[in-house]
Amino acid sequence: MPDWTVKDIPPQTGRIAVITGANSGIGYEAAKALAAAGAKVIIASRNGARANEALAKIRAATADADVTFEALDLSSLDSVARTADRIAAAVPHIDLLINNAGIMAIPDRHETEDGFEMQMGANYIGHFAWTMRLLPKVSAAANPRVVTVSSLAHRSGQIHFDDLQWRRRYRPWAAYCQSKLATLLFSLELDRVARAEGWALKSIAAHPGYAVTGLQTTGPRMGRDRASLFERTMKWVEPFSSQSAEAGALPTLFAATSPTAEGGAMYGPSGFYELKGPPVRAKIAPHALDQTTWRRLWDVSEQLTG
Repeated sequence: MPDWTVKDIPPQTGRIAVITGANSGIGYEAAKALAAAGAKVIIASRNGARANEALAKIRAATADADVTFEALDLSSLDSVARTADRIAAAVPHIDLLINNAGIMAIPDRHETEDGFEMQMGANYIGHFAWTMRLLPKVSAAANPRVVTVSSLAHRSGQIHFDDLQWRRRYRPWAAYCQSKLATLLFSLELDRVARAEGWALKSIAAHPGYAVTGLQTTGPRMGRDRASLFERTMKWVEPFSSQSAEAGALPTLFAATSPTAEGGAMYGPSGFYELKGPPVRAKIAPHALDQTTWRRLWDVSEQLTG
């Protein structure tokens, strides 16, 4: 897949894509590219004003783009249920479910309305419940895919089953790494289940490398009025190791559309340390390949979300 770009996306006419957090960054770039390829795209995100701006920009880029917005707060299981029900009632099937939204490195511990640590809740638990609720509509498609955006941070992550919500000792970066490892484990287990059950579904993970988006500022600034040391450090290394949000969306788009993308795999940039470059099959950390951990996390997630 050398130098794979949006020009290599097969026609998507007749396909329905649902993307979380697509009002900016990687999600927006994925929505724009899929709409340009002919897909009907539903942007599910929390910020209605920014989502409407994204819709306007996508329609300006592609005159006949079929894009709509649904309000979704992944930190609320009630919002997840209500929005999933609305979408399920409105579409016959979902060909592409792209779990993209996320928040990173919140300096102080915050909880979702359901009592989950915010990063674990919004990045992973909300997406788990979201995918489970929409799975019947995904399964109704001919060749559906669920693409879950993880991160290079999964390599440093551990699943702390004895303290998933970081109530004892909160560490911002460790909490983020756990949440992104969890999204990867979920993607791998979902594909394993699909194969075991004989479903047509492919579950595929992706990561953007170091793509410059709002992720580097939104989380670290949460509850604070000035840039953190982490944010200043990231800004300093950007010129050497980062790529644009448009380039960062390519692994997600490859996973969602390429005929050669494989279920149970992860795709990311091809360059040094997978920080930037065209999409290729990415390396998954060895500790993320333990199937007993996949299953245990799934079972715990069912209990947490009902």
